[in-house]
Amino acid sequence: MSGEDSITRLEIGGREIILVGTAHVSKESTDQVEQVIRDESPDTVCVEIDKTRYRSISEGQSWSGLNVYEVLKQRKGFLLMANLVLASFQRRLGMNIGAAPGEEMRRAVVVCEELGIPFVFADREIHVTLRRAWKKTGFWGKNKMLAALLSSVFTKEKLSAEEIENLKEKSAVQDMMEELADYLPSVKKVLIDERDTYLAAKIFESNGKKIIAIIGAGHVRGIVQRLESFDTGAVAPDVTDIEAVPPPTRFSKIVPWLVPAVVLGIIATGFLRSGWKEGLEMLWLWVLVNGTLSAVGALLALAHPLTIVLSFAAAPITSLNPTIGVGIVTGLLEAVLRKPRVRDFESLLDDITSLKGFYRNRLTHILIVFFLSSLGSAIGTFIGIPWLTSLLA
Repeated sequence: MSGEDSITRLEIGGREIILVGTAHVSKESTDQVEQVIRDESPDTVCVEIDKTRYRSISEGQSWSGLNVYEVLKQRKGFLLMANLVLASFQRRLGMNIGAAPGEEMRRAVVVCEELGIPFVFADREIHVTLRRAWKKTGFWGKNKMLAALLSSVFTKEKLSAEEIENLKEKSAVQDMMEELADYLPSVKKVLIDERDTYLAAKIFESNGKKIIAIIGAGHVRGIVQRLESFDTGAVAPDVTDIEAVPPPTRFSKIVPWLVPAVVLGIIATGFLRSGWKEGLEMLWLWVLVNGTLSAVGALLALAHPLTIVLSFAAAPITSLNPTIGVGIVTGLLEAVLRKPRVRDFESLLDDITSLKGFYRNRLTHILIVFFLSSLGSAIGTFIGIPWLTSLLA
């Protein structure tokens, strides 16, 4: 695929807008970005990155200040794990072809600073995007998303430089977007559709007669459609509704209490209808199923023996209490028993490039314990409810 094929030129409101579609771990994309900026001499350059991620790329990501205790207590363990696994996938892709993820964005800013060209960080803040994706995804959707991310850690497949460049082809990109939409529609809406709108609005509002936008190839089609809608006045470039995390709704506050209410209602009915013996048998069945599967999850995570025992004891209780999950309990205990060391923070970016590294690093190992014990308890809950119901019948 030639470099010119990844460039889209538009006339919007008497201005020329040049979209440069890139592959985020492509050396060719990085070189092309610099060449286009130098050749075109634009009035403004928009880059698909936010200030936080740019600072991380340009100055290096520092994990030394990460407090894993606070992460778990604030119920952000799933978000951190998803972020690390995604970083793992991008880092391994870049290692295969000698290019760092996001290098084309960093190069664009460096060239703009050298030439004195104004530039705009045009992407939405990463923490807003991740939190919106998380809030708009149901429980099983969250696990599907993490399962897809974790599968990237297990895979040994390596992409060549040529295959990376093929990611910029419109047909390949469209196939990927459609696959994501079918698998996780809520995630695709936040990660792709919303950001298409946000990026297009920032590009549309930029100053100058000639504007270059450096964007991932997957966003080109959506941005073109939105820019044309802005130009005709069919849609206003207003991103107020998507630039913040929405507050929880009353329904979303009620839903977590429904499962405990159902379980306790079934067990209480068992006591009332069949007496203490049958009621206690149902209660023990709940403890056995939920606790065992959570403990199996902790065992698969190679947790400390005390953590495995606690996982069995805590899961049946925490599964009936929406304010705390078993993963928070097991993760905190694992963090106490195997406290992360300085070298775990220093080697984090290297360790996350392999499954063995995820287990070896104490920080990511805590997250694995958190995730697998939570997953085991969740499976136990959805097995236990129909089982208890069948006993009533």
